[in-house]
Amino acid sequence: MSYWFNKSVLVTGGSSGLGRIIAETFYNAGANLTIVALEKNDVETAAAEISASSNTGNAVFPLHADITKQEDVERVFAAVNERWNRLDVLVNNAGRSMRGKVLDTAPEQFQALFDLNVLGTIRCTRSAVSLFNRNTGSVKGHIINIGSLAAKSAARYVGAYPVSKFAVAAFSQQLRLELEPEGIYTLLVCPGPIQRDDERLYPLEGLENIPESARRPGAGVKTARIVPQQLADKILRYAQKRKAELVVPGKARLLFALSQLFPRLGDWIVKKET
Repeated sequence: MSYWFNKSVLVTGGSSGLGRIIAETFYNAGANLTIVALEKNDVETAAAEISASSNTGNAVFPLHADITKQEDVERVFAAVNERWNRLDVLVNNAGRSMRGKVLDTAPEQFQALFDLNVLGTIRCTRSAVSLFNRNTGSVKGHIINIGSLAAKSAARYVGAYPVSKFAVAAFSQQLRLELEPEGIYTLLVCPGPIQRDDERLYPLEGLENIPESARRPGAGVKTARIVPQQLADKILRYAQKRKAELVVPGKARLLFALSQLFPRLGDWIVKKET
């Protein structure tokens, strides 16, 4: 029987993209699933499709919410408590990237991205932990924060994105230090660009001109696209083993280590590989 069987799992940004794949993977592992997304029609359609895709016998609970609003977050977790009477896993997946030169990115743009990528994660985590603490046993809950390679090493032309993801990485470490003694485990996931059906260009959010390659997924990083299902499978394995971090591709860890020891060398590698 799967470790995740009958666990209550909540995935933010779970109606599309990587979040949808993570949600489906938990559901196929036997979890009772809550997916949260901004658009009501999108999240309800995703829930119906996930339910129809498997015969696990478990349920999918769709909720639409804006996690930049505290009242929406409180409503979501109250509904989860009422529906499942517990929560075992929170996947903080909701977020977005952006493109633009850092000094052409206005403070208001930093604030808006930070509110979604960082404060949204913090809001949901605070509410989730209050439900985790009701659980018994040595493991009370799992927090899975979806970061990025940009959570460990900044790049050019991605505006406020690395700032927000570095903050998610720091928050994840603080959670590990403070909550693991209580039986709540945090996994930080730092993937490179995810394989998509379309290679759309990110829109510019200012008037500046940046290279077209920087507007592609990964901001032009020279690495193979990650297959989302393979990443989702790894996420479940790493969380079950109570690992601290999952970096994909793993070789990026060398860049992160070198950048800490030799910042100029790290900058040179980033310029060369993007």
